[in-house]
Amino acid sequence: MRVYGATRAEVHGKLTEAKAKDQQGIPAADKAWKLGDYLDYWLAEVIKPNRRPTTYELYEINVRLYIKPALGTVPLARLTVPLVQRFLNQRLADGLSVRKVQMLRETLSPALTRAMREEIVSRNVAMLVELPGKQETDIVPWTPQEIIRFLTAAESHKWFPAFLLVALYGLRRGEAIGLRWQDIDFANKVIHVRQQVFRANGEVQQGPVKTHAGRRDLPLLDVISARLIKHQEEYGHLSQDTGLVFTTSTGRMIEPYNFTRAFQTILSRHSIRRIKLHHVRHTAATILKNLGIPARDVQLILGHSDIAITQQIYQHDTMDSRREALKLMEGVVVETQQTDKSESLEAVVAVVDGNGSRQVSRQSHNSVVLADQFSDQPKKSPRLHGDFSWLGWRDSNPRMLVPELDAMPLSTPYRERVTEVQRAAKMRAQTWIIGIVAVNLAVKNPVPTTPYDHDLAA
Repeated sequence: MRVYGATRAEVHGKLTEAKAKDQQGIPAADKAWKLGDYLDYWLAEVIKPNRRPTTYELYEINVRLYIKPALGTVPLARLTVPLVQRFLNQRLADGLSVRKVQMLRETLSPALTRAMREEIVSRNVAMLVELPGKQETDIVPWTPQEIIRFLTAAESHKWFPAFLLVALYGLRRGEAIGLRWQDIDFANKVIHVRQQVFRANGEVQQGPVKTHAGRRDLPLLDVISARLIKHQEEYGHLSQDTGLVFTTSTGRMIEPYNFTRAFQTILSRHSIRRIKLHHVRHTAATILKNLGIPARDVQLILGHSDIAITQQIYQHDTMDSRREALKLMEGVVVETQQTDKSESLEAVVAVVDGNGSRQVSRQSHNSVVLADQFSDQPKKSPRLHGDFSWLGWRDSNPRMLVPELDAMPLSTPYRERVTEVQRAAKMRAQTWIIGIVAVNLAVKNPVPTTPYDHDLAA
């Protein structure tokens, strides 16, 4: 067992660590890997056989153009957090976007995770570096009116059915141009989304859809069925070699970039607000949300593996949707407030019958409101005897605060009823004050009943 270091202490520490791993049964690395060599091995033996060609191409470009020139000669065992942090910070200073630098880390991190599994390194230093947060761009999807404008403008284009699929189903670009005639079941009205067309390693290819969730079956709408039948009559002879629904004029697979360029050309010629082709997928998700379609159904239509992706990334709120939501809120609150006010004004109606008894016709759960018309019976002056007790005036209990009023029709004008209520409340307040004064005087100066009591009072 051989280890190397700049000092005796460093060599001793490495040797001790190596012996400890050997005693635990952890095999030592077969050679002293440099980062560049290990990344080449990782791309060839791990990524290429197991990942999509587009993923391999992305990782290979990041490794070849950015990571290997800066860190390729660093021994894998000596790769540290500060070293990787300085590398990424320098890329930001060179003018790369935050998202691009994040992708560099997302390339290096799985490679180091693999090295941990192979017990070449003990930790993934790429996961420990700090980067600025992701720069979110506000996506403003098309409105239904803008979708209609685009489809009207694109109706004469030979790829119009493909644009229609993107707009109505939210298909990905590769899924739309990768659709085969065998994937369309006209009899049962079903579209089977199974493959896509993409560019990787310098050539246009066909392959399976992006994820397992992307393999989905969608109902074949009548408008789509009619357009596809018409397209088959006009261009079906071009798909004999590839079996694809949409091809170039020579029968080859459509270059994905050319499909995007055709989309942008239509927008420019007809002065339609420019958005990315992929944002039409966002538009479909948002319109489905605004129509009240459950998020789970939208997830299955779009082919997302996680419903959070559908809700947090693809479905957007607009000013119109926010305005509509707040209008509904306003309607609930205002209607409730008006209902409560009406119930409060008509909460308790004291009805005086021929015998002078009271009867409550309506009652509120939170307040008692005086009725708004007095009885024609003669008004009674407050009495200082009989109406009082040591518990207080009989009307000091709010539950007994019901004036002797005649019933008033509920059709009486609102302003007149409020005025009468105010008058009744004012009279009761004055009577209340007189009662309090009388009680205080009675308590302070009790009437003597015996000579002994008279002496005590003196």
